[in-house]
Order: sequence, then structure tokens, then C-alpha cells
Amino acid sequence: MPVFPLGNDRLGWTRRTPAERLVRWVGWLIGVAVFVWCWNRISGVTTWFFVWDAPRIAQDILARATPPRWSYMDHLWVPIWDTLNIATLGTLIALCLAVPVAFLAARNTTPSRVFVRPVALLVIVSTRSINSLIWALLLIAIIGPGVFAGIIAIAIRSIGFCAKLLYEAIEEIDQSQVEAITATGAGPLQVTTYGIVPQILPAFAGIAVFRWDINIRESTVLGLVGAGGIGLQLSSSLNTLAWPQVSLILIVILLAVVISEWVSAKIRGAIV
Repeated sequence: MPVFPLGNDRLGWTRRTPAERLVRWVGWLIGVAVFVWCWNRISGVTTWFFVWDAPRIAQDILARATPPRWSYMDHLWVPIWDTLNIATLGTLIALCLAVPVAFLAARNTTPSRVFVRPVALLVIVSTRSINSLIWALLLIAIIGPGVFAGIIAIAIRSIGFCAKLLYEAIEEIDQSQVEAITATGAGPLQVTTYGIVPQILPAFAGIAVFRWDINIRESTVLGLVGAGGIGLQLSSSLNTLAWPQVSLILIVILLAVVISEWVSAKIRGAIV
């Protein structure tokens, strides 16, 4: 702790030395300068007339969207069902692929830390780093628009998320149980089945439910790029400026997300 004389044989103390305070002030100065530079760049490409006029436009759109067109609900049952299927099937496919990837990525279960584990980690990072909308755009270009492209996009996006959390759970298991089963002469498959799997089952169930809840949200917007689901109805309504239909679709999406959140919370509560 820096100290300095106060006189009369007394000493005072400061939280930081003069050099540390100087570095701190220089850091703040650089941060302010970067903020001002970024603000100037943003301001130069911003049409401020539209920004100041935004409240009036928002009020006009809200007036046009009220009340929702409840009769349009008959056209939304199939799309919302497709959205739920995209999220559910995509999550199931992702879990089936994430489990072996997680075992290959975990330090205590990988066959090789030099060759196999880096490849598994690369799969985890690459699938997590690209948004599901981008995956959907790529898959639509390859296999065409529709629900199948949405399912595969959700599945690919979810592999890295599930595998990362699962391999961390595998690395945190109690090794004494594994050693006890190994001491009985059990083979690798038996050790995995009776020593590792029972310990990670609660974490696996929680990860599955949590990711399904996230995928419900992500699948609602995949239709904006042509990957099926209720987002496709939302896109077509926005393109035709059918604001009463847009408000109804947003209400349906909100209800679907709220219900999925309630279901996932109940399931996680039962697991924990």
C-alpha cells in the first residue's frame, strides 16, 4: 500500500501510486477519445431526420396494428407447429451429435489430447461461433428453403453449445467412482456406462431443456430467411405492410416463448 509523509512523524496512504493514477487517467483519456471518434463516424452516416421522426412513425404503425386481426389465427396454427418441430427436432439431433463430441473433447475421456481433442474443440467452437440465421441462409442455398433447412440450422448451431457444457460436466465428475469400477476389471464401455454416465445425466437433462428453450426463440425468426415456421408468416406480413397480422403474429410468438419458458422451468425444477 503506497504511503507518504504527512508531517509530525505521521504517514498517510493512498490506494494507488502516482504512476498507477497516471496510467488510469491515460486509459480513461484514450477511452473517451475512442468514443468520440466512433460517435463522429456513426453520426456521419446517420440520417438524423429519420431518427427524430421515429416516435411519430412508431405511433402510426402501432395505430395501424391495433387491434390485431384475430381472424388470421387460422393461418398460424400450422406455422407455429412447424416452429415447435424445428426447435424440438433440431435439439434432438444436436444432442445426439453433441454427446460423442463432448466425450472426445473432455480431458478425462478423450482418446488423444494431442490429435482428437483439438478436432473436437474445433467442432464446438465453429458451430457455436456462427448464428443460426447464417446457418439457415447457407443451408437454404444448399438444400432449398423449408422446414428441413431450419431443423438442420438449429441442430448445427446447438451442437457446440450442448457439447461445451457437457464436456465441462464430464471433466468435473468424481474420479473415485470411475476408479472403483475400473478396479473391478470393467472395460472402457462399462466404465463409461456405470461410472460416468450416471454422474452427468442431471447435467445432460438440464442442458437439453435449456437449449430447447433457446431454440424455441431462435426458430421463430428463421422463417424471415425462408427456413419455415411462423417467421415466414411474419416476413410475408411485413412485406405487405399487413400490420394487424404482424401484431397477431408477435402476440403468438410471445405466448409460445412464455409457455416454453414455463415448461422448461418446470422440467428443470423437477430435475434439480
